[in-house]
Amino acid sequence: MTATDPRTVVERYVTAVAEGDLDTITASFHPDATWTYPGDLPLSGVWRGRDAIVNGFLGGAGALFAPGGAPVVTLTGLLADGDQVVAEWTAKGVAANGAVYDNQCLGIYTVRDGLITAVREYADTLHAQRTLFAER
Repeated sequence: MTATDPRTVVERYVTAVAEGDLDTITASFHPDATWTYPGDLPLSGVWRGRDAIVNGFLGGAGALFAPGGAPVVTLTGLLADGDQVVAEWTAKGVAANGAVYDNQCLGIYTVRDGLITAVREYADTLHAQRTLFAER
């Protein structure tokens, strides 16, 4: 495997998220990448472009957590087939409202020329609604 191998790219990206390595997170995406998040939450929809993904979607999600409660991300599975990589991870943290966030997530990543060009994420959006967007 090489540094541009799709599996390596996604594994490096998820590790960077877990470690809070913003430079590697940013460098992992193609400038025109898209990220699709399901449901009808304020974060749901298609995020277009590296800046929107990193600063809007991922950055916006960080504000939903309590100080010191940012989710701990743990990669639990990784499958690759050509330029498609399926990653499964858990995210556990404490929401800004004090609720415990504990979600299992899955993303289907498309990687071309060593950069992530598209992500389709699947998660328990009802759990996200109840914990991240509910008043306490």
